[in-house]
Order: sequence, then structure tokens, then C-alpha cells
Amino acid sequence: MPTGKIIRSISGFYDILSDEQVYRTRARGNFRKNKIKPIVGDNVEFDENPGQLGYLTKVLARKNSLIRPPIANVDQAIVVTSVVEPEFSAILLDKILLNLEQNSIKPIIYLSKEDIANQKLERVVDIIKEYEKVYPVIYGSDEDLVQFEQIFKDQVTVFTGQTGAGKSTLLNKINPDLDLETAQISTTLNRGKHTTRQVSLFTFSGGLIADTPGFSAIDLRDIKLDELQFLYPEFVKYQDECKYRSCTHINEPNCAVKQALEEGNISIIRYNDYLTIRKELEKIKPNYNKKER
Repeated sequence: MPTGKIIRSISGFYDILSDEQVYRTRARGNFRKNKIKPIVGDNVEFDENPGQLGYLTKVLARKNSLIRPPIANVDQAIVVTSVVEPEFSAILLDKILLNLEQNSIKPIIYLSKEDIANQKLERVVDIIKEYEKVYPVIYGSDEDLVQFEQIFKDQVTVFTGQTGAGKSTLLNKINPDLDLETAQISTTLNRGKHTTRQVSLFTFSGGLIADTPGFSAIDLRDIKLDELQFLYPEFVKYQDECKYRSCTHINEPNCAVKQALEEGNISIIRYNDYLTIRKELEKIKPNYNKKER
């Protein structure tokens, strides 16, 4: 039975890419009975049924999956982060990065809207330079766009970020043939319209890329409090030198992370956001009556 990858899901139909051809399918009836919900990015088995609508027969094991956006088997994510319109938010960026780290997805930060940032650009770039010590960063000049041609090959890449940050605009620059819809920012709400309404994968430069619906907030309920510190690569770098294996890097003595912070090897902005996010997680009460989806 042939295998392929779901590249689009529309109204119960699944477009599957297999051997450079796209097959439109529907899921077998037992999928709903067994509460199996195929999503874009899933590797699947299917019955191509030549000349007619094919059938998706099996969803293969996922290496990871995201809920928002709903996509599976992602290798890396371009986190589109705007300087203005909407205003740059370090803590929102940190929450996106945590979501990716939890799912073992490599983040690459892309700084957008530098051309309209004016006096705010220098402040934001200074902050982003701190992130550049931990993650790859691409700045939004046309010269920097050539870097993308080298990173897509053999990768499933998600473009994600705050609503209105410029994901679709960036994708149109990279591949004008996509002609994705864009929209203006609401000056009242400081956020954009959701021009991307569904997740789709596009073939490009030897890989698959996805434009995804934007968001203005992230729910971190799936992150456990006792795993939070392990989702910061710069903390993990020093944690073995801490006196306590379960060190939270707050009040414990002989904390190597706090020492690195004092020496300027860890960003105070990232660290303060870590403390804020810990407090948010401490307030979240577990829902023991929550039903499985």
C-alpha cells in the first residue's frame, strides 16, 4: 500500500503527497470510531483508487505534533517576530520557543518589519542579539533572505508567530508563486487579521514549508512546572554544575545558572521571563476530569 504525507486538509478531504504526485482522499469510517484525527504533516498509508477518490487507511507514528497550529512531524520552525505592528514581545517569543522546545522542533527566529521600526529598531535588535546567543536569527533584509534557500532541503518547516507579524508576507517574498493573502494590522488591537485560515504544506527548495494561522496568545498548559527549566537550552548548558540535580535556578545555593546570569552569559530578559512563566504555571490547576480528545 502506498505511503505519503498529508499536505492539506479541507472539509474532510486529505491531499496526500506521494512520489511527487498529490492524491485526494477521505479517511475510512473507522477513523472517527477510533477517535483518530489525521492532521497536516502526518505520514500515512492510503489506497490511491486510480480515477476516483482515494482512501486514507492508516496514520503512521508521529515524531511530534503541535496543537496550535495543528501539524505533525515538524523538523524546524521559522518564528516570525515583528519589531512593530504588532509590538515586539519578548515573553510571547519565549512562550513560542518553549512550545517548540517541548516538541523537539528547532527554532529559527526571523525579525520582520525592520523597515518601518524607526527608533524602536535599535532597542529590539539589542534584545534579539541576546536570543542570537541561543538560537539562529535571520534579520529581515532582502540580503538575508538567501539564507532560506539553504535551510529548507529535506526539512518540514513551519512558519509561525504572532498574528500580523508577517508570516505570509515573508513566504510571498521567498516564493512569489504562493501569492498568500496578507492583511493590515489593527491599530486599535495591535494585532492582525487571521489571513491564514488553515495549515497547508507547500513543496519548495527540496523541502516542505507551512504557513499557519497566527495567534495573539499561547496556552502553556501542556508544560509541566518541573520540566520548564529543561526547555531553556542556555540553562541546560550549566545545569550539571548546579549543586542540586532538581535545581530550579531560583533560590538554591551553588546554582551554576544564577552564576552564569551574574557573569552575563545568560540573558536577564530570558531569565526574568522564565520567572514570570513559572508563576503562570504555578497558578494553573490540573483538570483531572478532562476527557481525552
